[in-house]
Order: sequence, then C-alpha cells, then structure tokens
Amino acid sequence: MRIVDRGSRIEPRSGVGSTQFSLLHPSLRSPQSSKGFTLIELIVVITIIVVLMGLFLNRALFYMEQAEKTAMEEVAGTIQSALTMQYGQILTRGKSSDAAALAQDNPMNWMQKRPRNYAGEFYDPTPLAVESGNWVFDLKSRDLVYVVRNDNYFKPGKDGKKWIRFHVAVNYEASRLPSLQNAPPELTGIVFEPVEPYSWF
Repeated sequence: MRIVDRGSRIEPRSGVGSTQFSLLHPSLRSPQSSKGFTLIELIVVITIIVVLMGLFLNRALFYMEQAEKTAMEEVAGTIQSALTMQYGQILTRGKSSDAAALAQDNPMNWMQKRPRNYAGEFYDPTPLAVESGNWVFDLKSRDLVYVVRNDNYFKPGKDGKKWIRFHVAVNYEASRLPSLQNAPPELTGIVFEPVEPYSWF
C-alpha cells in the first residue's frame, strides 16, 4: 500500500502485531546529510577567533603604551611651564646668577600639585628599585627619571635601561660684541629636557 502526500512518502512498516507508518522526508532519508559543524570547521572558527583576539590585544597594548607616553609628556610639559615661571621670578629679582641653582633643584618642588605617580627622592636609583610607571628624583645626578611601564615600543638609551632621564639645562652664550668678548657668558635660556634623546613610538 502506498500513499503519496505532496512529495512525502508514507510507507507501511511491519511491526509486531501492528502496522506502522513512517514519514520519510527527503532530509531524513540519510543521517549523513544532516547539517552541523564538523571538526575541521570548528578548528577553523577557533583559529579565526584566536587570531582576532591576538590582533585586538596587540592594538590594546599599543594604545595603552601611547596613553602612558602622552601622560609622561604632559607631566614634562607642566614641569617646563613651572621652570619658566621660576626663571621669570629670578629675572624679575635681577639675580640671573640664581638660575644655575635651578639645575640642582628637584623639579617636583616647583609644582603646585605633584603627580600621583611621583615616588620620591632616591640616591642613585635603578629601574628595579622603582615601580614602573613612576617618576623619581635622582639625588646623585640631580635628574628627574621616569621609569617606563609599557615598553613594547620603547628603545632604551645608551645605558640600556628602560627609563627616561630629564634634567634642567641652563644655556649660556658668549657675547658677540668685540668690546664684551672678555665678559662672562650671558644666560640665554633654561629648559627641562631629556638627558639623551629617547625613542618611544
């Protein structure tokens, strides 16, 4: 006995004491034709996810490093502004010879509010002695030092240490007038700058 119903086929089945019918839809005829993830497809999907996560983490670390660099440069710019004010006060008092003392002073003393990541004064510190991401004043060299935290794109200086050393440079220039050639050099400016150029992309 055969009953046709819109493309589906109902076939009688012999059972124990009863007749059974099964609906054989085309998608149910063979178990091999059922759709689903194979092992290879699953591995491909996992690989793509891992690659995307790696790219995301790499960019996230890059932006974190750029944010740290920007914050460090903002502090350095604030110190330069404070140094300019100190220099202006010295010139106002008419004591330009006092400008040399600024090169020995701790620049953090000129700021109204010190940054949170200022760790204090150390005598001849090492990068391991200071928590990374902090400023520290070196009492031996009289340099203000920033210890880099995220250093994937940072190239250390000649000493090979992952920090940036800043100092106050007082600039003098000899007079160009023939009548004043024997006079002492004149103070032409004062700047807060790195001890040596740094590379941090």
